Amino acid sequence: MNRSALNPAELTESVLAEAARRAIHYVQTIYSRHVGATGEAVAGLQDFDTGLPTAGQDPREVIALLDEAGSPATVATAGGRYFGFVVGGTIPAALGAHWLADAWDQNACLHQLSPIAAHLEELVLCWLLDLFGLPPSCGGGFVTGAQMANFTALAAARRSVLAQSGWNVERDGMFGAPPVTVVVGEEVHVTVLKALGLLGFGRNRVITVPSDAQGRMQTKGLAQVIEGIQGPMIVCAQVGNVNSGACDPIGDICEMARHANGWVHVDGAFGLWAAASPGHRYLIEGVASADSWATDAHKWLNVPQDSGVVLVRDAGALHSAMSISATYLNPGDRREPMQWVPESSRRARAVEIWAALRSLGRKGVGELIERTCGHAKSFAKGLSAAGYEVLNEVVLNQVLVAFGSDERTARVIRAIQADGTCWCGGTMWKGRKAMRISVSSWATTDVDVSMSLDAMLRIASAEG
Repeated sequence: MNRSALNPAELTESVLAEAARRAIHYVQTIYSRHVGATGEAVAGLQDFDTGLPTAGQDPREVIALLDEAGSPATVATAGGRYFGFVVGGTIPAALGAHWLADAWDQNACLHQLSPIAAHLEELVLCWLLDLFGLPPSCGGGFVTGAQMANFTALAAARRSVLAQSGWNVERDGMFGAPPVTVVVGEEVHVTVLKALGLLGFGRNRVITVPSDAQGRMQTKGLAQVIEGIQGPMIVCAQVGNVNSGACDPIGDICEMARHANGWVHVDGAFGLWAAASPGHRYLIEGVASADSWATDAHKWLNVPQDSGVVLVRDAGALHSAMSISATYLNPGDRREPMQWVPESSRRARAVEIWAALRSLGRKGVGELIERTCGHAKSFAKGLSAAGYEVLNEVVLNQVLVAFGSDERTARVIRAIQADGTCWCGGTMWKGRKAMRISVSSWATTDVDVSMSLDAMLRIASAEG
């Protein structure tokens, strides 16, 4: 069909229809395919390797190439048997909302540019603060992921603790500023360290507190560190260790830091969602006493990628750290989304989070957390019963297992990935090679767990 014969609406409709048809087929087949990308599929990516075309191609043909050469080379993270990283599959309501929001093509930086995007941001922030049990007066925003959520929260922390010492960091920068002591746990996530580096604190100038056997910050060590600190201080805590799932004793940490006038930031990329589960919220008891929180909606809420959330108790500190002004912006009385996060032009991320929360409800979110944690316990029980060593206390959705020596464990991991029934990654835990099982997807069923466990045991036995 000649593109010139179609008006813009007709052309767009035909392209979307073709994309929808192919996307639906992808979703229908993803649950029975090899979970990883096979060597043949990766080799097929060479079909993309051409020079920039001189003349354009029919958009439907472009979509066809993307599907036929690209879809096989995806990793089936949206299916029920991907357990590699803490990555959830997208629930139907969030996926549909993502498609519709893309059709809207909204710039979510200002209320004038997208009233719906701005309105849903305010609403979703209220819902999340309620779900997590955090103060309703907190400020917040929507960013790309936990990396930027940590960065944004720590920028607000920097603003606040330096302001207490009479220093305006946004105006005067870091040169000559009072030194800020940053305290982290031994198991601090690399995204927090990267954020500290970007903010001028330095990745290696932190004070590190030892962790226990599960990766939790030791409060005795923290007390000793805090006792010797003078001046501005930021303590970075963690709920949901990326390996063990363990949570720092956040209530005790907040109490210690508060007595020293310090700011507590919580990296809760996935662990903060434990607040939604009646059976697991005890793990993060006291989290509402912190000063800032970072999380990722694409992990346990199962919305599309690129969906981080930052929350800050002192809304003024966050706004001061992130706000910009220009004569053409014409700020009004409404909350302007761009004034709360680093980005200006950006997509309407809150739309998908709203759809997920509206679809699941409070009860559904809690059941999602409890169900995936139950699957993790099933993996641990089955592997342990077969004689393999589970290295962590399975308190959330993370399982660490060793199949003997580091060499044998590495072989088993490679063989499981090649087999394709499921996909698990490797890690190092307390000096030992381990396979990490992260159960985060709404799509994982009891059947998926059984199939995957059978494959793990079969492969581990063969590699013995």
